Parts: sequence; structure tokens; C-alpha cells
Amino acid sequence: MNHYRQSIALFGIAIPSLAIALVLLVVWSLRSHMVESYTKKQSLFRTYQTNYNKAMEVETNIARQRPHVQRWSQIISEEAASSVNNNLRAIAEKMPAKEFQKTAFERTAGKGGLGANAAQNSSQLRIIFRGTYRTMQRAFLELESRMPQLQLQEMRIEPNQNPQNPSPLLNFQVTYTAWEK
Repeated sequence: MNHYRQSIALFGIAIPSLAIALVLLVVWSLRSHMVESYTKKQSLFRTYQTNYNKAMEVETNIARQRPHVQRWSQIISEEAASSVNNNLRAIAEKMPAKEFQKTAFERTAGKGGLGANAAQNSSQLRIIFRGTYRTMQRAFLELESRMPQLQLQEMRIEPNQNPQNPSPLLNFQVTYTAWEK
């Protein structure tokens, strides 16, 4: 019987114990890999859900703005100088004639001012008015509301220099950069 103890210990205890330990090690390794993969996938899914919710929020905001974008695209596609003249004519009909007068309008050739360094097409419009401060304020508000592509570049306000007829009228010289398509 002594002859078989070594064989029994080796083949009955040691090798099965090593096989069981090896199987347990493989199972533990696979389990830890699966838990790590599961945790990583959960994290990625949460990130996906967060990004999806944010994208849906942005899409909702864009859907609300879509009619405005189409209107703005149409406004920008119009020729700036004639559009400004048409809008000023419509604004002048609403304002008192003695308090609002357009005295000069010129479109400068080439890019200048804010548009000089931009890739977007633009033109400069210089307009001179005579009017009261309050009326001109309303006129500028109306013009810039109707034409969002106008960007005020320069404004000069001077008193009317007519010594024979002092009046509350002021001279306004404004320069706009008109962004175009």
C-alpha cells in the first residue's frame, strides 16, 4: 500500500486540486472581466443617454427657430442698400416728418470696418439723418429690428449748426456693416 500513496496523493489530490484551482482562477478572471465590461458599458450607456437628451433638447430649440432662420436667410439674401432704403421709407411714414429726415445715403465700395477681416460678404452703408433724439432712437430700433444683418460700426451725433433757426434737431451720421450672403 505504500506504493500507491504517492500515486493517490499525486493523481487523487494534487492534480485535481490544481485543476480545480486553475478552473476557479479562470472563472474568477472571466467574472472580473465581465463585471468590468458591464460597468464600462453602463457608463457608456449613461453617457449616450445624456448626450441623446442634450441632442433632443438642441433639436427642439432648432425646430422652434427654423422659421426664423428661413426668414433671416431670406433677409440676408436681399441686396442690403435697397433693403435699407425700403425699410427707411416705411419707417419714415410712421415718424413725424419734422423730426425725421434722411439727408444722405451712400454705399461704400469694397469691404471695410468690421467686414474687412471676415470671410462673410459684407458692405458698408453710411447714412446721414436729421431728427430729434427720441425719434431717431425709435427709427434705429425699428431699422435694426427689421434688418438683423446690420451691425452698427460708427455713430456720430452733432447739434444742428443753423444759427438763424435754432431747433432741437440733431445731425446723426451712422455707418453700418451689412452682412450679405
